[in-house]
Amino acid sequence: MKSYSTKDIRNVVLLGNTRAGKTTLAEAMLYEGKVIDRRGSVEAKTTVSDNTEFEQTNQKSVYATPLYAEFMNTKINFVDAPGSDDFSGGAIAAFKVCENSVLVVNAQQGVEVGTEIFARYANQYGVPMIVAVNHLDAEKADWDMTLNSLKETFGGKIIPVQFPVNAGTGFDGFVDVLSMKYYKFKDENGTREELDIPAQYADQAEELRQALMEKAAEGDDALMEKFFDTLELSAEEIATGLAAGLKKGEAMPVFCVSAKKDIGVKKLMEFIINAGVSPVGTVQETVEGGQIECKPEGPVSLFIFKTSVEQHLGEVSYFKVMSGVLNEGADLTNPETGNGERLSAIYAVAGSKKEKVASISAGDIGCVMKLKAGKTDVTLAESGVDAITHMVFPDAKYRCAVKATDKNDEAKVGDALNKIAAQDPTINVEYSKELRQTILSGQGEQHINLVKWRINNEFKLNIELFAPKVPYRETITKVATARYRHKKQSGGAGQFGEVAILICPIVEGVEFTNKFKIDGKDTELKVKNRQEFELEWGGKLEYVNCVVGGAIDESFMPAILKGINDKMAEGPLTGSYARDIRVYVYDGKMHPVDSKEIAFILAARNAFKEAFRNAGPKIMEPIYNVDILTPSEYVGPCMSDLNGRRGMIMNQDMDGNFTVLHARVPLAELYRYSPVLSSLTGGSATFTMKFAEYQPVPADVQSKLLAEYAAQESDED
Repeated sequence: MKSYSTKDIRNVVLLGNTRAGKTTLAEAMLYEGKVIDRRGSVEAKTTVSDNTEFEQTNQKSVYATPLYAEFMNTKINFVDAPGSDDFSGGAIAAFKVCENSVLVVNAQQGVEVGTEIFARYANQYGVPMIVAVNHLDAEKADWDMTLNSLKETFGGKIIPVQFPVNAGTGFDGFVDVLSMKYYKFKDENGTREELDIPAQYADQAEELRQALMEKAAEGDDALMEKFFDTLELSAEEIATGLAAGLKKGEAMPVFCVSAKKDIGVKKLMEFIINAGVSPVGTVQETVEGGQIECKPEGPVSLFIFKTSVEQHLGEVSYFKVMSGVLNEGADLTNPETGNGERLSAIYAVAGSKKEKVASISAGDIGCVMKLKAGKTDVTLAESGVDAITHMVFPDAKYRCAVKATDKNDEAKVGDALNKIAAQDPTINVEYSKELRQTILSGQGEQHINLVKWRINNEFKLNIELFAPKVPYRETITKVATARYRHKKQSGGAGQFGEVAILICPIVEGVEFTNKFKIDGKDTELKVKNRQEFELEWGGKLEYVNCVVGGAIDESFMPAILKGINDKMAEGPLTGSYARDIRVYVYDGKMHPVDSKEIAFILAARNAFKEAFRNAGPKIMEPIYNVDILTPSEYVGPCMSDLNGRRGMIMNQDMDGNFTVLHARVPLAELYRYSPVLSSLTGGSATFTMKFAEYQPVPADVQSKLLAEYAAQESDED
C-alpha cells in the first residue's frame, strides 16, 4: 500500500440508527476501494466490520471499526460506528479523528431516534454531515416520506443531490442532479450505465437542480454574485458551493443508496473526495491551551482513539497522526506521564485486515500492537509537544452492582473489569467504600450485558449483576444534646472518657450561634476554637470546641473529632454518610489514669449517635435530572411511568419530530430504567441522566429504609 499525503486523505464516520445499514455500506465501500474482492453480509456473518462473536450473534455493531478504501487516488478512512446509543462511545471517539460524517438513514423508517441522537453529536463536535438514504431497494422504501422527515428534522440544510428511480424492490438507479445524468445499474456489483435523464424525470431534475444551485450559491459569496447575475452555475461551481456549505454545517447533501446492491456507493465516495473536508490545516486543542495543526511538516504527534484486544494479536491501539510523518520504529513519549513508547511496526487498518506500512502522514489513521501504556485517549508525541485535549463522553445512565460468583475469583474479576474499562472509556468501574459494592456503570443495559459477555467468554469468569445500593445521606433538622460515658475495667488499665455534645444542622443562610437552651436553661457556650471540614462525600462538618475549666484535656479533642467523623461515615439511620452538621463539644470528664484516646473516640461516637437520633433526623436521597427524547405518541406512557417512579416533570419541549421531557427523578427509582423506556416506546426513545442534588425522602420511604436497616443490623448481630 502506498503512503498518502495529507491532502489525499478523507476521514469519515458512518452514523445512523441501528438497522440503517452502515455495516453493509461499509462493505460496499471496501469493495469499491479494492480492499476486498467479495462483499460479505451481516446475515451470513461475513462482513469485515461486525467481526466479533458478540456482534455476529446479535447482528448489530457494538464496536466502532476503523476501515479504509483507496479510491480515485485518495485514501478514505471510515469508521463504522454502532447505531445504538448504548454504544455511542465509539461514535464520539470517531468524531475526534474524523472531519466528515455520513448519516445513513433507512428509507423504510425515515428519521429515527438514533438518527437524531447521532446527528446531535455530529453538530456538537462540528462534524459536517452527508446524508445517505439507504434501503431504497426494500419493499417498504418511501423516498418522499424519508425526504420530508429529513426536512422536518434538519430544515433548510437538507438538499437532495439525487432522487431514486423505481424505489422499492425494483430499485435500479437514480438521477444525479449534480451531473444531470441518469445512472442505471445492471447488477448488484456496482456496474452501471451513465444515461441521459429520461423525459418523465426531466422536470423534477431541473427543479432540484435549481434548488441545488441556490443552496450552492449560499455557501460562497462569489458564487452568490454569479448566480444573481446569470441564474446559472456549472457542475464544478455547484460542487464548490456545496463543499463550502457542508464545511460550515449549513448544507446536508442527500444521496440515494442501496448498500446491499452497491447502488450509489461510488457516487457517494466521489462526493466525499471532491467536497468532503480534508484534514489539511485542521487544528486540535492541547491540554495546555495551545494548538496542533495537521500538517506533515510539524513534529510527530498521534492520538489514540481506540484500543481493543484482538485474537492472536493482543492489544491493538488505533490512532490518528495529528501532525508530522510517523515512521516505523519511532520513539515517542506520553506528554502527560513522560513514559516512552517505541512503535516498532505500524499498520494501515481495515477491520481485522492489517497491512504493514513504512510511514503514515499527518491526517491518516493506523494502528500499532502491544504498546506498554498506549491506552485510549492518550497522546504520543515527540519531545516538547503537548497532549491533545481528552475526549468527553456522556454520563453513565445504567448502573449496577457486580461481584464474582466464586469469591476466589474476586481479584481476577476486578482485573478483567479494569482492562475492559481501559479499552472503553464509557465503562466505569469503582469500588464504593460507602456501599461496600463494586459499581459498574455504562450507557445502557445492552452495554452492561456486553461487559458480562466478555467476562464470561473472554476471561472465562462468572459474575453476578444486581441492583446497587443507593448512596443515601443522613442529616438533622433540629438541635439535640447527648452525654455519653465510656467506662471499661478489665483487670489491668481501664478506659474512661465522658463527652457532652450539642449538634445542630448547618443551614445555608443561617448564621453561626453559640446560644442554646441546654437542660432547660439558656446557655451561652464559650467557643475556644472552630474548625470546618468539607466532607469528601459532600456537605460539611463543623467542629466547635467549647470545653472550659479543663473538663477534657486538649490532647483528647482530636480523638473526639475522630469518633464523630467515624460515625458521620456510618450514619446512625441507615449506615449512609451523614452531612451538614455542626457539633459543639461543651463538657465531659476525664480520669487521671484510665482516660485514653480510644475511650474518647468511643464516647464521642455514641454521644453523636444518641444526639443524632433526637435531632429530627432525615434521610436524603440523590435526585437526578433526567431528559427523555421520545416520539410524541409515547409522551403519555413516559410521563405515567415517571410519575410511578416519584418523578417530577419540570417541563417539555420539541426537538425536531421528538418531544423532550425534562424531569427530576430519585436515583432509587432509576434502576433498569433503560430497558423499561425501550419497552414503553418500542425502542424509539432514549434518555440522559445527571446528578442534580440531594433531597429529603418522603416519610413513608424513610420509614421503610429505617425498618430495612434495623432488620439488617439484627441479622448481623
